[in-house]
Amino acid sequence: MLDTKENPEPPIRSKPRPVAELEQVGLEADASDIAGGGSPAPIVRWDHELIQKIVTPGATVLDLGCGRGSLLAALRDNKRVIPQGVEVDTDKVAKCMQKGVPVLQLNLDDGILDFFPDRSFDFVILEKTLQTVTRPEQVLREMLRVGRVGVVSFPNFGHWRIREHIRTKGTMPVTPSLPHEWYNTPNIRMLTVLDFELFCERNKVEIVERYSFADGEYGPMEEDDNFNAEEALYVLRRPAASNGR
Repeated sequence: MLDTKENPEPPIRSKPRPVAELEQVGLEADASDIAGGGSPAPIVRWDHELIQKIVTPGATVLDLGCGRGSLLAALRDNKRVIPQGVEVDTDKVAKCMQKGVPVLQLNLDDGILDFFPDRSFDFVILEKTLQTVTRPEQVLREMLRVGRVGVVSFPNFGHWRIREHIRTKGTMPVTPSLPHEWYNTPNIRMLTVLDFELFCERNKVEIVERYSFADGEYGPMEEDDNFNAEEALYVLRRPAASNGR
């Protein structure tokens, strides 16, 4: 159980809602908010929709690498959260400000989370950003110190299509989730679902919930999703004895 105000029932595997419906609640896709922004985005941000179900009403939320602030604005408007964003890109920071989303222009690789006291947020979100940072272990450790609950999502580089592409073509694949070539991609940490779970085990991070996205649908993670999941999302926390430094 999450140590927050309420613990929503996990959704069954389902397709993301149509774009017209998502736009009504502020969940429309934003091309520059996906890893490697500037390329065409998926039609729907499944992780935005799922995070809306995970975050509890009235919570304090820190979004690390918040992009243009679309998720925080939607959470503020629909769940009455108290939002705070962190973003390094100047243009995206300006978009956050236009949406009325509080944002700090800082680089996650500079250890900026030291500015925040222990457990100062109910939720800390690291959405499709983990694979772009230089020191992911430090970022994960600090987000779980600063937040009571962490939400992390990332593309699964162990997906079967990636494996097959490398095996048959011998080149790094370009996909809707990974839209860049090897020489201009922001993704510098090529992790799989299994890699992440082993990291959590070794670092005594509790996995509270886990979800996967594959073939246009998302839901609770299944046993073979290291092979089948295109993207993954985890809800994490430190065990009580490990909270804080």
